[in-house]
Amino acid sequence: MTESDPSQYVRSRSHEGRGDVRWPAAPEPLAVPVYDNHAHLEIEDGEVGLSLDEQLQRAGEVGVIGVVQAGGDIESSRWSAWAAASHPRVLAAVAIHPNEAPAYAAAGRLGEAIAVIDELAAQPRVRAIGETGLDFFRTDEGGLPAQFESFEAHIDLAKKHAIAMQIHDRDAHDAVLETLERVGAPERTVFHCFSGDEGMARIAAERGYWLSFAGNVTFKNAQNLRDALAVTPRERILVETDAPFLTPTPHRGRPNAPYLIPVTVRFMAEELGADLDEFCAQLAANTLAVYGSFD
Repeated sequence: MTESDPSQYVRSRSHEGRGDVRWPAAPEPLAVPVYDNHAHLEIEDGEVGLSLDEQLQRAGEVGVIGVVQAGGDIESSRWSAWAAASHPRVLAAVAIHPNEAPAYAAAGRLGEAIAVIDELAAQPRVRAIGETGLDFFRTDEGGLPAQFESFEAHIDLAKKHAIAMQIHDRDAHDAVLETLERVGAPERTVFHCFSGDEGMARIAAERGYWLSFAGNVTFKNAQNLRDALAVTPRERILVETDAPFLTPTPHRGRPNAPYLIPVTVRFMAEELGADLDEFCAQLAANTLAVYGSFD
């Protein structure tokens, strides 16, 4: 990948130790279209890799009419901005992932990296800073100062550009909520792949944040997510794949992609006892309220 040609950037997800890497069959299309609020389509997966055009075509065939493509470092953020500028069904989020922040800081490049994100965020189809936040699972104590520095800088960028912010929060619920309260959250703040419980969902909703649920809400051991979903106001719910990760049941472990969103949406609607078409319409309206029009 070069800065002048971000379209050439690609990553591949390892198949080592994984069983079935075939793409799941397409689900029944949704009658009312929705959006995938967070995906990493620069990462190739599956026994046969899918191009961006193929990903979007498959998604459109089942009623998923747009994708918010998220970055996590300089290269993937540039790719995300390129994808959004090149495809009318893609919007971009750009950021330095919290697990990447310590490496940039150790190399003396964190400020430079944030400056690149600042520049990308000025592009008209970049509609969010993300994914940013805190991760106490994969980063040891020595890397936490860089995470906090990066997170607060990203919060400032979301406010500066008046765009949304997508939060990565892993094993850091209290610290993320405290930081948002102390620094002041952007007007449109989204907890990507929400991982908290009912109590955290209530706090987030009371503060006006959005909660984006991924395929792991369908997992047998994820009752905390279903409890959180149940108490989240409908107008604060989003849905995402986090593709190629977190493939919903019954395809868990296989490659994930935006065309599988209907599996998660139907599960969520059933959990909530909601009419599927009305729920889809609400999800779509929520996406547009956060990120603006894809047109």
